[in-house]
Amino acid sequence: MPLLILRGVAVLSLILLLWNPASSRLLPAGDQPIVLLDASLSMSGVPWRAALDTARAYARRRAVVWRFGTAVTAFDTSPPTAGASHVGPALEAAAGRAGEVVVVTDGEVDDVAAIPADLLRRPRVIVQPRAPFLDAYVASVEGTRHVTRTDTIRLRVSYGVAGKRETGNGKRTGSISVSVGTRQMTSERVTLPDSGTISTELPFPVSRIPSPGWAVLEVRLDASGDAEPRDNSRLFAIDVSLEPAAVIFASPPDWEARFLARTLSDVARVPVKVFVETEAGRWRDGATLVPVATSALSSAAANARLVIAMGDPERARAFTSGSRNAVLFWPTNGQPGDWYVERPLSSPLTAPLAGVIWDSLPPATAVVVQSHDTNPASTVALVARLARRGSARPIVTLEERPAGRGAGQRIATISAAGLWRWAFRGGAAQEGYRSVVAAVVDWLLRERGAGSRERAVPVALEVPNGLPIVWHWTSPDTARALAVALRSNDSTRTDTLRFDAGGRAELLLPPGVYRYALSGGPEQGVVAVEAYSNEWLPHAPTLSAQPGEATSRFASIGLRDRWWFFVIAIAALATEWALRRRQGLP
Repeated sequence: MPLLILRGVAVLSLILLLWNPASSRLLPAGDQPIVLLDASLSMSGVPWRAALDTARAYARRRAVVWRFGTAVTAFDTSPPTAGASHVGPALEAAAGRAGEVVVVTDGEVDDVAAIPADLLRRPRVIVQPRAPFLDAYVASVEGTRHVTRTDTIRLRVSYGVAGKRETGNGKRTGSISVSVGTRQMTSERVTLPDSGTISTELPFPVSRIPSPGWAVLEVRLDASGDAEPRDNSRLFAIDVSLEPAAVIFASPPDWEARFLARTLSDVARVPVKVFVETEAGRWRDGATLVPVATSALSSAAANARLVIAMGDPERARAFTSGSRNAVLFWPTNGQPGDWYVERPLSSPLTAPLAGVIWDSLPPATAVVVQSHDTNPASTVALVARLARRGSARPIVTLEERPAGRGAGQRIATISAAGLWRWAFRGGAAQEGYRSVVAAVVDWLLRERGAGSRERAVPVALEVPNGLPIVWHWTSPDTARALAVALRSNDSTRTDTLRFDAGGRAELLLPPGVYRYALSGGPEQGVVAVEAYSNEWLPHAPTLSAQPGEATSRFASIGLRDRWWFFVIAIAALATEWALRRRQGLP
């Protein structure tokens, strides 16, 4: 009988271990806490060392430690590198576990306002604040991205002061300089504000830049008493060409010409020169309003790859008639009304405009209605109807002249006014405007254009320290991984751009200027990662210390996790074996 009992206990134990049933028990609130460690750049130095000491103390209680900044990552002791402090995703991830949640930060968190109140009440917050200091910084740099050697570039520089000011009412002064490499372009003395930011304009001739092509300007602010020098400079990449690729003649100058020039420079990535007729027969530079001689206008039109006549194209006929390159006519003095643009007809622009959401576009304000039939050699690409009724009127036509009559010259006509409102509206309407401009220009220049010539382009050429360079897939083909070579000074590194479902890829690089080239295509250019970061600036803490609301949690424990059950199974088998040996049984 004892042998049967022991055999039954052993067999039952083995069956239970194979089944591994689980039971639950209530764990105390402080058991295995989750520690969320702020790894943004503002935690550098003393706050980071104090935060590591706090994390190590919790690690002795079997704590799980995560780093947060621009993303939630596993814990390591390397210095903080994130260019932003977003605690929301980390709190959402920790919400799936009960028990104590501890946030160790300097209090300068960017997304506190977007976190639900109940989620924000739960964690215990330990604040390791930065010592107060006074900081002068360069907030932003704006200017024309594509210029020619004869242009004068005007950089709009915003600079400011933040942090604790010493006693005294004296005015603080400093200087802002612009340089390329070791060569200084210009410098100006400025007066620093008491707080906040102000702007100034720094003009200088582009001819001072040593060579054409891509160049990176460094805008630096030097001020006495500045405790944080890492946010005193910003970078700005510009493309210098010998001649403008596109010339716009606007008579009269209006919003249509202004929005076209800005969009054309952006989507086609070429330098654009604008001339405006402010008085009859008197043309001026569109940027400086300086009078321009007729010979200079004729030379610009002859050398440009694309000539555009807007408003009343007849006013610029003297310059467009002699051009053997691509020409775009854009009359805006048509029949007023609400002209709704319809889906594209079969034309060379059908594929590039396939993604435009036409129902989201506001109507054109006027259309030039032709009193005669269109040229049979021209192709109608877009039409519009007045109040969505009546006859469809062509608003975009394409014409390619034979080689004997103009060396294969291409001419496009856009006869609708008010399309600039698409770009002004933003969103899908703005993307529709950009698509129409890019498609027309691509056809005129005989190129696979901004939407397809370049498979991927960087969204911004300059990014702050700790933030990734974002690339956008622009080709109509399916997004795929691309190898990218990045050259900085004498070193070259190779990486891979992996695009998500939205056609975005991110590449995190250390501060520096990089000349990039994508494998298997013509894409090349310059991107820059600045030493500047918003994290360097002194900010008022948005997250204060609090005790938190830790909760108890149930833990599921399997039978195999109970060591004593293995002891029972082994003891039953061993005792049965010993009794059988004593009784002489096999």
